[in-house]
Amino acid sequence: MYPLQQLANALPVAALYAVLAFGYAIAFGVTKRVDLVYGALFAFAGQVYVLFADVGWNRLWLVLPACLALGAAASLAYTAGAGLLVGRFVLLPLLRASQNALIVAGLGVSIALMEMARLAAKTRSLWLPPFLNTPVTLWTDGTSSVDLTVIQLGNTALMLAIVGLGAAVLHFGRFGRYWRAVNDDPRAAELCGIDARRVFLWSYVVASLVAGLSGILATSYYGNMDFGAGMVFGLKVVMIAGIGGAWHPLGAAAGAALLGLAETLWSAFGPLAWRDPFVFALLVFIVVVGRREQPVP
Repeated sequence: MYPLQQLANALPVAALYAVLAFGYAIAFGVTKRVDLVYGALFAFAGQVYVLFADVGWNRLWLVLPACLALGAAASLAYTAGAGLLVGRFVLLPLLRASQNALIVAGLGVSIALMEMARLAAKTRSLWLPPFLNTPVTLWTDGTSSVDLTVIQLGNTALMLAIVGLGAAVLHFGRFGRYWRAVNDDPRAAELCGIDARRVFLWSYVVASLVAGLSGILATSYYGNMDFGAGMVFGLKVVMIAGIGGAWHPLGAAAGAALLGLAETLWSAFGPLAWRDPFVFALLVFIVVVGRREQPVP
């Protein structure tokens, strides 16, 4: 029963990694550059969410659902705005520059976002109260059972819905056709009348919203988002997306889900202190062995 419980525990982690990798692949499809800002936006969204929920509870005296709604709305607004500003004034001007320049700029933006959230919270570690933590029995043999909480099941369903809806839009929608055209060849897309710069900005805003929603859902479950989580998740997402192909959103999501499964199983059966070294070593091995080239414009 214990292995089955661990497989069930892997579902929320796999869904989180999948939706993060999906959003990252949308941004990577138009930048073709390693982007550390994406992980910072994920952490920034969670921090803003907790901060405004705290304001709603302690200053506005709102009930918990209203506090969470206020935090979620502010988080999405701030994350989308940050994504638009970063895309327009940092990444777009450096798109034709060397990859190193964009990595350095992304690192600087990540530090700035983390410091902004830290200063706004006055270096306090704010926590949400537990909610929707009622266990739901998935399977039982009479003596023991496999359980997940309501929020774990809800998060998993919402994250998979985001991936499914995003994949449908990319495959059937007009935005998806423009995105694929710019992904394949931005210069040829411009010759066909597509504004590649506008598609780039919209793609980055959409990716930022995916990161924001992921940050809200993850923080709702864990209760907190650490100031340094952006750097760790940024590195993880960059390498996770490379497993399934960072320029292919569904492939990136599938590879990320497998990585989430492996990480959870290691936490269950291996030494916890070696989990992150194991994950990063596995990512490096997979990326190096299965390395595929993608033309850079």
